Amino acid sequence: MANDILLKIEGLRAGVEGKEILKGVDLVIRKGEIHAVMGPNGAGKSTLSAVLAGKPQFKILDGSIEFMGRDLLAMSPEERSWAGIFLSFQYPVEIPGVTITNFMKTAINSHRKGKGLEPLKAGDFLKLMREKMAFVQMKPEFAKREVNVGFSGGEKKRNEIFQMAMFDPTLAILDETDSGLDVDALRIVASGVNALHTPQKAAIVITHYQRLLDYIVPDVVHVLKDGRIVKTAGRELVAMIEEKGYDSL
Repeated sequence: MANDILLKIEGLRAGVEGKEILKGVDLVIRKGEIHAVMGPNGAGKSTLSAVLAGKPQFKILDGSIEFMGRDLLAMSPEERSWAGIFLSFQYPVEIPGVTITNFMKTAINSHRKGKGLEPLKAGDFLKLMREKMAFVQMKPEFAKREVNVGFSGGEKKRNEIFQMAMFDPTLAILDETDSGLDVDALRIVASGVNALHTPQKAAIVITHYQRLLDYIVPDVVHVLKDGRIVKTAGRELVAMIEEKGYDSL
C-alpha cells in the first residue's frame, strides 16, 4: 500500500567532483522492512547513503527522492534528521574536547527544537542517556570521554548505535557498520539495531559481507554495481553472492 512507503527513490543520478556515481537508482522501502545494499568497492553504496543524508558535496543530477511523502531533496541535512533519518558513518569522526554527554545533549536538544519541543531537563536527559548506554552495553564512564577520541573500531561503532538509540529514527542507514568489528562487537551492534527496529520503522544496511546479515536479517537484498541496482531478491541472494561473487551478476 502507498501509505506504507517510507522512502521512494526514482531515477536517481548523482555524483561528486564532476563524476557521475549513481546512474539511475530506483528503490522503494516500506515500513517494517530491512533492506541490505551490497556491491563491490566503488559501486556507489556510500554515495547513496551520503545523498540520503544530504551531504552537500554530492550533487543530484536527476531523479527524485520522497521520504514519508515529502521531497527529501528539498530538505536540509538538519531537516532530514528532524524528520527521522539517521546515518551511521563508516568512519566515525573524532571530536577532541567535546564529551559524549555534551555532544549528545546539544544534539538531542537541537533535534527537539527543530520539532518545536522544549529542551530536555537535565535529569531526564541523563536518565535517557543511561538507559540507552546500557542498551548497547556501553560502560557509563564513556559518557565523560571525548567523542570517539582513543576509541577502538568497535567502540566507535557502538557509539554510533548508541546515538541511533538516542535519536530513535524512522529510517536508519548503516553504512558499513561492520567494518573493522570483531565478532563480539558485531553481535552487540547488531543486537542494538535489531532491538530498535519496529513495524513502523525501516533500515538500510550497506555492507560488503554476509556476516553482518547473519545477525541483521534483511527482508530485501539489492546489489549495486557501477551505479545501478542490478539485482534485487530475498535473503537467498546473500548466500549466492558469498559463493559466486559479484561478477556472476
